[in-house]
Amino acid sequence: MSVREVAVEGLEALRVPLTGYCYRLLGSAADTDDAVQETLIRAAARRDQYDPGRARLSTWVHRIATNVCVDMLRAAKRRALVMDVGAAAAQSPDLGAPLPPEAWVEPMPDSRLTEGRDLGEVVLGRESVRLAFVAALQHLAPRQRAVLVLRDVLVFTAQETAEILGTTVPAVNSALRRARASLDAHRPDPSDLYDPEDAGQRDLLRRYVTAFESHDVAGLTAVIREDAVASMPPFPWRLEGGQAIAAAIGTSDSCAGARLVPCRINGAPGFGQYRPGDDGVLRPFALVSVDMRDERITRLVTFLGTRHRFAEFGLPASLRDGEPVAV
Repeated sequence: MSVREVAVEGLEALRVPLTGYCYRLLGSAADTDDAVQETLIRAAARRDQYDPGRARLSTWVHRIATNVCVDMLRAAKRRALVMDVGAAAAQSPDLGAPLPPEAWVEPMPDSRLTEGRDLGEVVLGRESVRLAFVAALQHLAPRQRAVLVLRDVLVFTAQETAEILGTTVPAVNSALRRARASLDAHRPDPSDLYDPEDAGQRDLLRRYVTAFESHDVAGLTAVIREDAVASMPPFPWRLEGGQAIAAAIGTSDSCAGARLVPCRINGAPGFGQYRPGDDGVLRPFALVSVDMRDERITRLVTFLGTRHRFAEFGLPASLRDGEPVAV
């Protein structure tokens, strides 16, 4: 098999790891798609330049991806979660004016981000795509971001990372130290790593869905931590406190008849929220990400304006009233 055939065959196999890499750097679903596609186009066009005697195909392609992402980040502003922006709403129902989409870290389905083969890879993959972790990465300069992801997440060697970035091993090690220090200063609040096999976590999610769909304020209060935070990007609004969040959900007319269908978002549990129409059909409304700690919910992020992305997360296009859903 020729070098050209090897390169062409190997490129498509790199789509998932490239997606995970570009997403961690960019924090945007649409920008990630553009970056991965541009990377594969450039790699295919330059496949005759690839020398397997000098580098692994993955190293060569990640160098192209890094250049694509760094170019895209030159004029970009830092993306964030609502928790990183301004003060909490004074328990006000007024959401204020929405910020542009490029202000926020966007959700991504697990299936597009991770493909670990052993337990260690799976755990690292889930943890390093959590929304809060990706938001923390946005505080780093683009090349520092790339160094940290390449070394600490994708486990490239210092030499491979230097080749990818077109620099030296000492420069990589220095950038990695600075990146780790900066990331430590912006570490997100701790949350439990999601384990789909954990019976306690599954029960917590079932109890939340039951309380949400039945507007049970007491039931919601029982499963949401007192220091929990809820937000709804693209609005820079957030609500703090388990009781306040439970009351807002349980007494909201806009949640009447709504249903939650489970999915996986950024290595954590999530839901597709459906709302009923006059014809009795429930249609997509928003994706909801959930973080847990100590067997209670600590963070709820409702991504408004994501109804068009439900298929990406393996969610149905609609539900019939009364249709059973496994949780």
